[in-house]
Amino acid sequence: MVDNQTLVFDTTEKIATLHQGLIKDESFIFEFKNVPTVKVENGYYEVMQRTEGALVVPVLRVPIANTNMLIQK
Repeated sequence: MVDNQTLVFDTTEKIATLHQGLIKDESFIFEFKNVPTVKVENGYYEVMQRTEGALVVPVLRVPIANTNMLIQK
C-alpha cells in the first residue's frame, strides 16, 4: 500500500511543500522556494523552480494517484 502525501503550493509566497500524509503540523518532507508554478503532467505533479539565472527547471515530481494538492493564496 502506498501512503498518501500532500503537496501545498502557496501562489503568493511562491513556496511548495510536500508533507507525508495529511497536513497535521508544520513538518514537511521537502520545501521549495521561488516556485512560479506546479505543472500537471501525465500522471504526476511537477514542481518548477526559478534559479538564480532566471531559468525555470523541474525540481520534484510526485504521482497524482497518491498526492493531494492544495493551492493557497
